[in-house]
Amino acid sequence: MATPEPTPPAAPGNAVAHSDPTRFLIDDLCRLVREYLPEDQALQVRAAFEVAERAHEGQFRKSGEPYIVHPLAVARILAEMRLDHQTLMAALLHDVIEDTDLIREDLAERFGEEVASLVDGVTKLTQIEFQSKAEAQAENFRKMILAMAEDIRVILIKLADRLHNMRTLGAMPADKRRRIARETLDIYVPIANRLGMNNLRIELQDLGFFALHPLRARILKEAVAKARGNRREVVERITGEIQERLRAEGIDGEVYGREKHLYSIYQKMKTKRMSFREVMDVYAFRIVVDRVDTCYRALGVVHNLYKPLPGRFKDYIAIPKANGYQSLHTVLFGPYGIPIEVQIRTEDMHKVAETGVAAHWLYKDNAVGGPTPREWISSLLELQKNAGNSMEFLEHVKIDLFPEGVYVFTPKGDILELPRGATPVDFAYAVHSDIGHHCIAAKVDRQLVPLRYRLEHGQTVEILTAPGAHPDPAWLNFVVTGKARSNIRHYLKNLQRREAVALGERLLRNALDELGLAYDRLGEERMQELLGTLGLKSREQLLEQIGLGKRLALIVARQIARQHAGEETPTAPAPVSTSSRLRAMLARYTPQFLNFGRERDQERKAANRPLAIRGTEGIVVSYAKCCRPIPGDPIIGFVSAGRGIVVHVSGCKNAREDRHDATHWIPVEWEDAPEGEFPVDIRVSVVNQRGALATVAAVIAEMGANVENVALEERDGRHSDLLFTVDVKDRKHLARIMRRVRRLDLVRRINRSKG
Repeated sequence: MATPEPTPPAAPGNAVAHSDPTRFLIDDLCRLVREYLPEDQALQVRAAFEVAERAHEGQFRKSGEPYIVHPLAVARILAEMRLDHQTLMAALLHDVIEDTDLIREDLAERFGEEVASLVDGVTKLTQIEFQSKAEAQAENFRKMILAMAEDIRVILIKLADRLHNMRTLGAMPADKRRRIARETLDIYVPIANRLGMNNLRIELQDLGFFALHPLRARILKEAVAKARGNRREVVERITGEIQERLRAEGIDGEVYGREKHLYSIYQKMKTKRMSFREVMDVYAFRIVVDRVDTCYRALGVVHNLYKPLPGRFKDYIAIPKANGYQSLHTVLFGPYGIPIEVQIRTEDMHKVAETGVAAHWLYKDNAVGGPTPREWISSLLELQKNAGNSMEFLEHVKIDLFPEGVYVFTPKGDILELPRGATPVDFAYAVHSDIGHHCIAAKVDRQLVPLRYRLEHGQTVEILTAPGAHPDPAWLNFVVTGKARSNIRHYLKNLQRREAVALGERLLRNALDELGLAYDRLGEERMQELLGTLGLKSREQLLEQIGLGKRLALIVARQIARQHAGEETPTAPAPVSTSSRLRAMLARYTPQFLNFGRERDQERKAANRPLAIRGTEGIVVSYAKCCRPIPGDPIIGFVSAGRGIVVHVSGCKNAREDRHDATHWIPVEWEDAPEGEFPVDIRVSVVNQRGALATVAAVIAEMGANVENVALEERDGRHSDLLFTVDVKDRKHLARIMRRVRRLDLVRRINRSKG
């Protein structure tokens, strides 16, 4: 939380001076609560206040007020939303776990588990040490969001808490004011918007604007006040004309002129590069009627009264926004040719538009109609499950906090809302994670499109899948939704883990072979002893660390050998004959590890064989860009922490320079028939003429190779060098390509580039 910290106790006189205002505030809160809650619940709210007041006794805010004034103000904001007594009690107690001696169990015993859970949901993680402030904030945010997913009232308390802190931000130092304001605009305003809490969002925006850019905000406020006087006559005239026409058509509705708030004006001027006059030249009105069908009748009335602007009508009643917002929006040519924005909605829609999820929570049977933000809230649990850490989770949530985007249709006619710039891959994951994982192609309006295609309003999207397909890491370069990004990352992490375990097992087998030990005969008891020594939990964890290069297979194998040797050493050797000593030694060498005779000879031969590179190891085996090894090249492997094995050409300069660190280098070789394609760099010197690049690229493609990248280097006026990165199968494939390119008349020289 960004609650201003309690200060040390002030002089006794200060506490007395502030006692009357505190009594007034609690009496005012109880009066407001009794307007919509029964007396017994109002008494419980008062009891929560008394506990909070005692707990915060002696604590003061930066402004000098008793600290209890802050929880009272938070509860007052929530009472204005007509929230239940448990929410108000939690608001009064929301800082006691963090800032006082009270603990969660105390609250549960005194006020029940539900109130204790709400307080715990908005409490900071003060008992955990984090590596950075950013990590601490991300983890606190993660805890709050997950608590919100279980009970939406957590975020309502948190937003009210942030609103009062913003209202009283003036007592804070300037740098802290700016930091809190930036956090509010970046995180809490989008959350309020995503939950449809329009009134709270607007106030947070304007308060954040004044704290972050005080001079700009003051100048803009003065300009708006001046312009408002000039606009009053026009607003009254248009309001009267619309009201009169509605009455003539027998429609009972209220018409309001809407004021633009400061931050909205500032953002339009900044992002759309509009002048203040251009922004203020647009007049906004709202019509509130009784029923949905009356909304459409009122729309017809205003379209008959003023000419509508083509392409500027939006029906958010038929297709509501993700936060539950519903209205008809239209733009008209008003009197004097001025543009008029009109919103038309019912009373219930108006309640949702102003208080958002709070209205949905109050109407538990969803009597207000339309969707609720609960789908987004429940999707946060999936993001949490897939995220590797708090920072990654916060990144995914931030992406999903900006819902303005496009509406697209499934082949069955269902509507999905996606952020602007969303692709078919985002669509696939929005439908279901499995569809996203197995996506291979997409059709938009029955036409095949690339997976990075940007979707537009009203399009119908169909996803083509295949059972053996899986996410491509390149998708992370263009997906925009948090759900798609988190699912792809989660899959790739698991894929890397599986590949690392498989590679780690191969490396450990080879290392044990060199020491005359057999991996398959490594008993579970001995493995558990080794894991305990290394501080690991499972065999898979050990193999994964070896595969990722975090532990060296040779060192682990030597630890196993030392354990084995320790078991072989007798504590009190008795004098025995040579034959007896040999028999005893053979008996101690258990069959789980050492084989004699033919089996041991075979193992010795296998130990001398380098690790075979198949080309299918995945992301735990990579190929050095400095030398671009391909099948057929003599190679050597470097065990790199976190990356697994990096394969170099044996003669690579980087490999020669680092060979002094012998423990990280391992012998490797290509399998007889490696799979996949491998990038290689070639340099082609050509005569400068039109179409030279296209001609060479076409020949490479004819030879069954894909061009990954191309660059141009000017040599002189007559010649240039084309640098291609080409995917080939092996050295023979590369040789065929180079021979074919060399035969072109415009080519003067071609060679493979290494480093």
